[in-house]
Amino acid sequence: MNGRLLAAAGTLPAAMRLRLAGAVLLSAAAYYVYLPLPSGVCEPWKLMLLDAVFRTFMQASDVAHALGLCHRVHLLNHLVSWVEEIDARSCDAVHVTDCKMGGVSTRVFQPKGGEKLKRGVVYFHGGGWALGSGRMRSYDRLCRKMAEDLDAVIMSVDYRLAPDAVFPDQFNDALAASWDFLSLEVLERYGVDPERLCVSGDSAGGNLAAAVAQELSSDESLTVKFKLQALIYPVLQALDFHTPSYQQNQAVPILYRPYMARFWLHYLGGDSSLEPLLLANNHSSAVDAETRSRLDWNTLLPPERRKDYKPVVKETGLPGLVGELLAPLTDVRAAPLLAEQRTLGRTPKAYVMTCEFDVLRDDGLMYVRRLQDAGVPVTSDHYEDGFHGCMVFASLPMMSDVGQRSLNNYIKWLDRNL
Repeated sequence: MNGRLLAAAGTLPAAMRLRLAGAVLLSAAAYYVYLPLPSGVCEPWKLMLLDAVFRTFMQASDVAHALGLCHRVHLLNHLVSWVEEIDARSCDAVHVTDCKMGGVSTRVFQPKGGEKLKRGVVYFHGGGWALGSGRMRSYDRLCRKMAEDLDAVIMSVDYRLAPDAVFPDQFNDALAASWDFLSLEVLERYGVDPERLCVSGDSAGGNLAAAVAQELSSDESLTVKFKLQALIYPVLQALDFHTPSYQQNQAVPILYRPYMARFWLHYLGGDSSLEPLLLANNHSSAVDAETRSRLDWNTLLPPERRKDYKPVVKETGLPGLVGELLAPLTDVRAAPLLAEQRTLGRTPKAYVMTCEFDVLRDDGLMYVRRLQDAGVPVTSDHYEDGFHGCMVFASLPMMSDVGQRSLNNYIKWLDRNL
């Protein structure tokens, strides 16, 4: 039968054969791109296309890693750099330069004209502590828009990345760059008002921003401190991979639940073989009651987010996982959600963006509640149709509607509060 079909196809005119081949290829591409998504996701076909590109990069990096050609993260970063990284280019409204801030590579965006003293924002990019750069086109556009719309100096910090750097290297880079930025010498050099400073970041960058805000707000030696912290869908803990949002969104792109466990292992220097144990909450057995209360989502989340999901807590765990990773997993510099209430109470006024279709949704919502309980004024900006990473997709070629809305609201909040 197949032979007769092939023979019949061979008798078709060339134009018809091309159309048939095109239809087959198009069907295959549609099959690869299509992914069942929750009905509430904003512009699902755009997210599917984005996921297909990211998934292709991830699969190519996995193959290269398995063949021993290079580490999967190195190939991913090479691909991202090839596609996304751009040189520092000034325009009529913003002067853009690359420099070192506290010994850390930083791209600086300075608005031209406007007020004599500017606002100041330190920004940390996302990427699971392993991917990305402030030199990427998407972050360049974001920081350029912030500089122009806010009449603010934006410091986009390129901290070191895993696997070449592991915790606490990324945190130390973020802290060093922030320390330098808060110095009167640097503020004077860039014409920044010391009373109007913010630390901000998205995803893993939101983790670094929260950790830096905690560390510096508790430092009595500093004469200048951040007025605000603005956290965009931050990752804040790795003790529970079965929060309601991890369960609800485990198969929703672009941040799948296993990807987040893999990023945590890269960051903490853990072996990749521990990924299934981490995903099973095997390490929860070693967490004491006091620490667990700081991420008790049955208490910290409202009923509409908890739904009917059940906690997963292991009574016993494998010693290897607990012994190797427990210390960094419970270190507040890596997991800011676990900080003591008195530490949280010293941190500045906060903005926390969360998205409904994001495994990290509950990290952000629990942090909102814990900050509120500590007496910190917090704006919780939740997007019912949002997905992880949406804010940086506010322009072409993605230009997501929820990306534009979230970016505009983020900048409006900064404009009103900074």
